[in-house]
Amino acid sequence: MHMLKFNHLRFTHLWIAIFALTLAACGFQMRGMADLAFHTLYIKNNSLSISKSLKKTLAVNGVTIVNNPEKAELMLELMDESTQKKILSLSGGGLVREFEIYYRLNFRLRDPINELWGPMQTLEARRDYTYDDTQLLAKQSEEGALYDDMRKDVVNELLRRLIVQKPKSAVSQ
Repeated sequence: MHMLKFNHLRFTHLWIAIFALTLAACGFQMRGMADLAFHTLYIKNNSLSISKSLKKTLAVNGVTIVNNPEKAELMLELMDESTQKKILSLSGGGLVREFEIYYRLNFRLRDPINELWGPMQTLEARRDYTYDDTQLLAKQSEEGALYDDMRKDVVNELLRRLIVQKPKSAVSQ
């Protein structure tokens, strides 16, 4: 009995080692912190639906959100966000079978030492899903989950755009 437990444990450790080596061999690397060139950020109009998620993501990456634009190394204006829903396909009887939904965020950036804001930039996410009138509540829930997922994708894309920003005020400090 003791020998059986020992062999099972040995077998489990062997599979864990093989799995770890396979992950390492394929180039898998856990996502670390973003390499941002600034540590303080002022967000203008932070009342949008992604604001909470954006602030959390920035905090995890070592960025402090400041309430005074004069204390910021970089300024971000969340101009507006929008959602859109389009019919993607219809059944032979004219009933909706698929929808396509969009989430868009318009924003712009400014280095505090500049007087002017940069050009407006747009981030967009798109999903499509099947629709069935007989499962109305489930499909509404699915749509809400897809919008949440798109917001997360947009926050991650915004973070990638912030990574390439090298504000002069942060470089000179």
